[in-house]
Amino acid sequence: MSNYDYQATLKNLYRKALGLYRAGNQDPSTYFDEEEQSFIASIGAHVQEFFDFVEDVESHGEPDYETFQLIMSVRRDFFFEVQKGVPSDTVAEESDLPAKTDEIKGIAWLPRLMPKARARLRGELPDSLMFCCPGDCSFFKTHDIHPADFLRATWAHLDDDEKMVDWVESRSKARSKVG
Repeated sequence: MSNYDYQATLKNLYRKALGLYRAGNQDPSTYFDEEEQSFIASIGAHVQEFFDFVEDVESHGEPDYETFQLIMSVRRDFFFEVQKGVPSDTVAEESDLPAKTDEIKGIAWLPRLMPKARARLRGELPDSLMFCCPGDCSFFKTHDIHPADFLRATWAHLDDDEKMVDWVESRSKARSKVG
């Protein structure tokens, strides 16, 4: 893999997954050959993520490719810088996540989104969960936060929920002053 042009490879694989999905292939395990799977693993990603993003763009119209690319770039950077290219051997348990209806300081979805974002950064999301699912996207729209910006803030405040809540509140307040 070339680090210089990894994004071109990422885009080609996304387009391939989208084409296969549009052709009716619902089995992401058949999407990529061994070399392509090796590339995906080399950037700290999983095949399931390609499927989830193309499925949602086809089903819900979002997130778009550019959002996928930015999220993958944040994950790749975390994988190289923090994990030193070594994948986590942990998989988050969906049952350990807070309920979708839980709130922090009156902010719905945030208690669930914070551990999901940490798991996404670490490459620990199970196949049953997606960072940037329709519920996440609704949260991001409500608070005028781009999903990749949320991941970056999660990295900056990795083990400090209070700082993440403050960051979200400041972004939401900034939106209400503009709008």
